Formats: sequence, C-alpha cells, structure tokens
Amino acid sequence: MFSGLLTRRKAAPVARVEPVIASAPTSGTRDPNGGLFNIGYGGQSRVRTLPRATGLVAQRHATVFACANNIAGDHCKVPLKMFQRDGEGGEKRVRDHPAAYLMNVEASPGISARVLRFALVYAYCIRGRGHGFAPRDGGGELELIEAINPDGVSMFKAGRSRVFEFEDGAGVRRRVPARSMVNLRYMPEDGWTGRSPIEVAGESFGLALAGQEAAARTASGTTMRAVIKMEDHYATDEEYSRNGKRIRNALTDPENEGFPIIGAGDSIDSLDLSAADQELLASRKFDREQIAAVYRMPPSKLQMLEYGVKANGEQQAIDYLTDCLMHWSSLIEAEYAMGLLTEAERRAGLFFRHDFGALLQPTTKEKYDALTKAVGGPIMTANTAQKIANLPVTAGPDDDRLNPAANMTRPAETETKE
Repeated sequence: MFSGLLTRRKAAPVARVEPVIASAPTSGTRDPNGGLFNIGYGGQSRVRTLPRATGLVAQRHATVFACANNIAGDHCKVPLKMFQRDGEGGEKRVRDHPAAYLMNVEASPGISARVLRFALVYAYCIRGRGHGFAPRDGGGELELIEAINPDGVSMFKAGRSRVFEFEDGAGVRRRVPARSMVNLRYMPEDGWTGRSPIEVAGESFGLALAGQEAAARTASGTTMRAVIKMEDHYATDEEYSRNGKRIRNALTDPENEGFPIIGAGDSIDSLDLSAADQELLASRKFDREQIAAVYRMPPSKLQMLEYGVKANGEQQAIDYLTDCLMHWSSLIEAEYAMGLLTEAERRAGLFFRHDFGALLQPTTKEKYDALTKAVGGPIMTANTAQKIANLPVTAGPDDDRLNPAANMTRPAETETKE
C-alpha cells in the first residue's frame, strides 16, 4: 500500500552544458602580447618599424661598443685586490686566498684572469648579466673560474635561491646552485634576473640603431636615387623588363662617364637626400649623448671633444672614476664577493676592491715630489718611499725611522745635546 508513496519520481533528464572556452592564439611569436615589451625585458618599441634593441644588436653601434669596452677594459687592467677588515676601521691586504690568484693571474687552464674579467664585465654592460662558473673541491677551495655565455644559461627557482643550468668549458652539461656561480646582474627587479640597460631604454636605442641603418643605406647607395620613366608601349612584359635593365645598366656603367644613353621616350628624375633625411643623420650626435648618459660615460672618453675638455687631465680622470667606474665597480665587487667568498669569509670581513689608483698615474716629477714631502714629515719612512718608487731599499740607521715634526727632535738627539 505504501509502495507508491515511497517510490520517488525520476527527474527529467537535463541536457549537459559545457562551459564556453574562448580560443586563444597558441603562438606568442605570431601574435605577441604587446604588454610583455613594456616591462623592461623585451627592448621592442611600440613603433613596430623601429629595430628591436638587444645587447647583441646594439653593440654594432660604435658608441655602445665604446662605452662597454671602456668600462670592461678599465676594470680588467687594474688589480683586483682582496682585503679584510680588522673591526677597528682598518684594512689588511689578503694575498694567499685562492680567489686572489684566480682573479689576477690564471682563472682557468689557459685563460688569464684579465680575459675572464673583461668577458664578465663586457657581458654585464651589454646584456645586464654575466655568468662565471666557480666550482670548489672537496675541501671547499676554489678550483677555477670560467666565463659562461649568457645565452646558454638557464636559471630555475629553488625556494628563495636559484639553480643554474649550462654547458661548461669541457662540454659537460651542469646544474649547479648559486654558490658555485659568479652571477653579475644589473637592475634586477626580483633580485636575480639582470636587465640590460639597452633593453630598458629600448626605444632610445632603437632610434639610434634606426639612424645608423639609415646612414648605412645612404652611404652604401642602396637607397632610391632616381626614378626612371619609360613609355608604356611594349608588347610583352619581357620587352618592358629588358628595356628597364638596359637603362639601369646605362646608369651604373662607369664607361659612360656620367652620360647614359636612353630612348627618346625615356626620362630620369634624380632623387636627392631630403631635408628630413639630412636632419635624421644630424640627430645621430644626440644619440651619442643619450647612450653616453645611460652608461654614465663622460664625453671626453668617447672622443666627443666638441663639448670641450678640462685643462687638468688628472681632474678628467677623477671625474671618470667617481661618476662612471665607481658606479659599476661597486656592483661588480659585491657580486664577486657573493660568488667567490663563502658566508663565513664575508662575515669575517673579506671583500674585493679594484685598485683604480693605477688609472691616476702621476708624472715622475709629481711622484718624487710627493714622496719627498711624505718622507720629510712624520708619516712615511725612507724605506717605505723606496718600495713605492721600486728602488733598492737601503739599510741606513735612519732609513727606517720616521722623521719628527718640524718643531720636535728625536729623544737621542736631545740627550746628546744635554
């Protein structure tokens, strides 16, 4: 009796509705997202006709190459010294550390340290990143340091650290932690991924590259120099093309000596360089200024002498050191310490410093005058001055003693007089 009440009715069948999925382009190369080029990594201007500014392309511009070459060359030609802070404001030179030898003498078998440092800093200036592989032995000592092509390095996340995958100089594919790498990175927004200044200022560099390409086309003669008008009374396209080639050959034939022979109905209109093109070529001087400003390079180092030079060459070198080299070296030295020193060594006060004093070499007269004044006062002995001047050290009784101040005498001399 209750069977009819307990029996449930079957629900009416409902048609299954699938969610609508909008089709998206699968090719980022064919349909690129313009927003990806506005975050500092792409280097492509919104004006699609401008050349894409990358490190490999921009280094063909002489000013870009000169800036990177000057910075890398001046960093590798001076000694990279290692010091240790003593906790009382003083510093002591460290000479017996493996990194000091690898970064100043021989970085890896057959590769000098200067070649390695130039390669790292040049890639750092052009691409915003430079990589060096620094493996350690079982005792934790550095074995070698070799430069790695930035194009062949892949970086992966490992928590807050990173892991690098690349092919070393022996052709072995490796995946190593960050502590085994020298990772130079410029303007990293995430702390790890370096950005090239060329790509960050991609539109300005694109304008410079476009101007250079326009000047190259004009100089090579590949631009349109004339318009040839031919009568349209040819029976076939072959006759039309043959007559066009005949007129072109007549124009380019050096034996014509500037007097080409053409048909009675043909005419040639010359196309001179327009005022806009001439202004574009003139603006290339402004491109040099912008590129020099990006790299903080003084005009005198790029032979841009139209702005004048300072009367004192030493002051020019000081300005170059403080305005340009110190900006780059402070970042580079910090990355050397992170990649080549252990955490315990960094906590113990070890650090690197470029000896840019070698760039400020005085004249012989200035050097001897300064040493004479220093030895004459109570700050430097004669033996110390001889070592600085690379002269033989004498063993006189007073050669290793500080001279007293002008209004004082030595205790021994006072006792003798008394």
